[in-house]
Amino acid sequence: MGMQSLEQRLERMVEGVFSRRARNSIRPIELGRRLIREMDDQRSVDVKGRRIVPNAFEIHLSADDHAGFADIESALRTELVEAAREYAREEGYHFMGPVAVDLRVDNSLKPGRFGIVSQLRQAPGGTMVGALVLPSGERVELSAGSTVIGRMSECAVTVSDTNVSRRHAEVRSSGTSHVVVDLGSTNGTLVNGERIVTGRRLADGDIISVGSTHLRFEAS
Repeated sequence: MGMQSLEQRLERMVEGVFSRRARNSIRPIELGRRLIREMDDQRSVDVKGRRIVPNAFEIHLSADDHAGFADIESALRTELVEAAREYAREEGYHFMGPVAVDLRVDNSLKPGRFGIVSQLRQAPGGTMVGALVLPSGERVELSAGSTVIGRMSECAVTVSDTNVSRRHAEVRSSGTSHVVVDLGSTNGTLVNGERIVTGRRLADGDIISVGSTHLRFEAS
């Protein structure tokens, strides 16, 4: 997806949520555009040849503009984080840790002007972050050890599906990779439509199927 297509998606997503927001001199879409441009400008290549981009962003605003976003700040930050994740998936970028966006007051800035400071921030313990996206759109962050999927309420990912076993499968995190393992379930576990026999290393965008429920793996 090119920059133009991504901006169209940002326009629909961000401006759709905040279209009634008119008293701020900065449009949320401007923040989104600058954020993804920052990712492009600051990308680097690690020893494994992966393109690494910043995952921690501080957006500096004037006091007036910051106050103008006060009642929607949490929702705006969420939308911008999702924009960063989406752009990283489309461009094949990798993050070193969870994506975070903060809005900060900079008294040196005049209304209508803003800046972005970004950095590479490693996940706790140096492990590569990941998440499972449920059919509802909810994201479940993967723990540093293992994340169990099943019908039991004690499972980290609880699936209300009669075709899913009580403890069906688990995603194991180790260093820079995640592996999904079937836990002897009745109906098996599939990745991208193929039944796994032992463990299967996950790649960004893989679809894990347990019963009739499909979960998308996000590597960042």
